Amino acid sequence: MVGSATNVIEGVELIKSLKPDLVFLDITMPDGSGFDLLEQVSDHKFELIFATASNSHAVRAFKYSACDYLLKPIDIEELRNAVLRVVKRKSETPDMGNLNFLIQQLKKADDNFQKITLPTGNAYEIINLKDIIRCEADGSYTYFYLTDKRKLMVSASLKHYEELLPEQDFIRVHHHNLINMNHVIRFLKEDGGYAVMTDGSKIEISRRKKDQFMERLKSFKLI
Repeated sequence: MVGSATNVIEGVELIKSLKPDLVFLDITMPDGSGFDLLEQVSDHKFELIFATASNSHAVRAFKYSACDYLLKPIDIEELRNAVLRVVKRKSETPDMGNLNFLIQQLKKADDNFQKITLPTGNAYEIINLKDIIRCEADGSYTYFYLTDKRKLMVSASLKHYEELLPEQDFIRVHHHNLINMNHVIRFLKEDGGYAVMTDGSKIEISRRKKDQFMERLKSFKLI
């Protein structure tokens, strides 16, 4: 490592003076964001690995052709593999602005989106998406119901997670509920309709969402 910075201003100055081959970048900084920094050094060529606590900016990060997106706390093996990918990429991809390469990276961002980091109190819980059965709104909070029977409360709206979680697996079926279609085991027609989940919960399907939900059942070959 040739240098480190704690804010956008220091980071910009450091990159311009040292001209590094690889930059590890956080999203949140005291005086702005990692994206603000990138806008100010767009004429400099370096490889980029994001290291941050949230994956909510993953797609935007890969628009900057980032080589990887690591979630805190950083796993040493993931860090090692990320650096190895940088070495491989530098040897195989001399033109970082190549459109096809960018498309590949955007696809990779989608394929690798298998986990989510949830801020709960003074900790960060890293959860596999397949382990999320459903999410339930409670005012400005969201409860996550997991396969290990845990119930995690997060200080963010259900709307936020509706936009963040992959729509091919998750669907908002009611004002208060977002469900993982992979955990639907039964559809009850009574009183407008209910989805029965693998944890035994019975989730109401709103009239407005029923057609969309039925189409999703067909796509998952559940009916």
